[in-house]
Amino acid sequence: MTFTTINPTTGETIQTYEETSGDEIDRRIRQAHAAYQAWRETSFAERAALFRKASGILLENKGEYSRMMALQMGKPVRDGRAEIEKCAWGCDYFGDHAAEMLAPETIRTDASKSYISFEPLGVVLAVMPWNYPFWQVFRFAAPALMAGNAAVLKHASNVPDCAAAIEAIFKKAGFPENLFQSVLVSGERVGSLIEHPLIRAVTMTGSTTAGRAVASKAGQMLKKTVLELGGSDPYIILEDADLDKTVEACVAARLLNSGQSCIAAKRFVVVESIRKRFENLLVEKMRAKKMGDPMDESTDIGPQARFDLREKLHRQVTRSLEKGARCLLGGQLPQGAGTFYPLTVLTDVEKGMPVFDEETFGPVAAVITVKNEREAVRVANDSGFGLGAAVFSENIEHAEHIAKHELEAGNCFVNAFVKSDPRLPFGGVKQSGYGRELSHFGIKEFVNIKTIYLR
Repeated sequence: MTFTTINPTTGETIQTYEETSGDEIDRRIRQAHAAYQAWRETSFAERAALFRKASGILLENKGEYSRMMALQMGKPVRDGRAEIEKCAWGCDYFGDHAAEMLAPETIRTDASKSYISFEPLGVVLAVMPWNYPFWQVFRFAAPALMAGNAAVLKHASNVPDCAAAIEAIFKKAGFPENLFQSVLVSGERVGSLIEHPLIRAVTMTGSTTAGRAVASKAGQMLKKTVLELGGSDPYIILEDADLDKTVEACVAARLLNSGQSCIAAKRFVVVESIRKRFENLLVEKMRAKKMGDPMDESTDIGPQARFDLREKLHRQVTRSLEKGARCLLGGQLPQGAGTFYPLTVLTDVEKGMPVFDEETFGPVAAVITVKNEREAVRVANDSGFGLGAAVFSENIEHAEHIAKHELEAGNCFVNAFVKSDPRLPFGGVKQSGYGRELSHFGIKEFVNIKTIYLR
């Protein structure tokens, strides 16, 4: 089987790649396991030194890597450089803090000595998406490898050069040969990777549908999983919100990665009394953004990553309009080459419409009007997803109460858009998955939390 990459800006074919054979996959997993046996014996200081080198390589080559992402999945180069800088931050952060995060914890019991030790598991399979082709990998790899594990990456088929570049970064930084490897396979073959006896755990970022398949197979094999899946993040805008600042944050949140982010704002839940002002500002600020060639430094919004994804997004918009939503901006497929989709604002959105019920992966904002705060919270939680959520209000303490006690999401922000941070745990609830990445919670997902008891 072969994979063909297509430039989403032009629609032109870039290159064709051969799928990794079954025998080669087996060989690479066994090589990774052999590398792990030695790696687990290294000190945190040795591992951290290599991650600092990886960080330097990332920063030295961020121009090249940002152009690579622009070519294969359409990310504007300006955003691509920011992504690479975040990867370097993640490498440095876990290099600096892994030792304290995984330090043994003494527990007083009837033993003469008892404590908890955090030991690596072995080879972890990472099934990663195309939308943040470097950050998604490094936010897993930095904590997992600092904990003493090895990794095999199954990256998305439209970003094979990114996968190869990441593998090359680890080699150039001086990590042991074969400790981090990538394989190029279709999604249908992920199950066979999970079945391999030397794969000890699986982490996946992607759609809820794909997450169910991975969880099912891993469950059959009794292998630990961490799943970061889709989202339909609600942003609640209360009557006392500073609308100028709020709309700036909402537009930035909706247009993250050209709208192609699990934690991009999807549903704007607005109290009726400020609806018109909010909509007018939202349309004004969305219209001001520049859509165009991702290689252009002035571009805010690039193309959608693939033609099929643009078609799905447009179907969600048109079906929502058929069900009674109104279009305030965009909503029409543009003429010309590439997979561009216009910045779109829909209002009068209700439950039962695709833009309310489903994850919309693109620059489409859905405005939902509610009578009061109580209804806003109900509507925000009326979703199968639970990845991120935000509240905007000048009453910080009250907004904090809503975020902490009332919203059903793994990441709740007040007067700011949701984002990942190496210092904070990241993950969701409900159909948005389980487990956590990043922070000390993330690094402990792929370790054996081992009790040691001495009499």
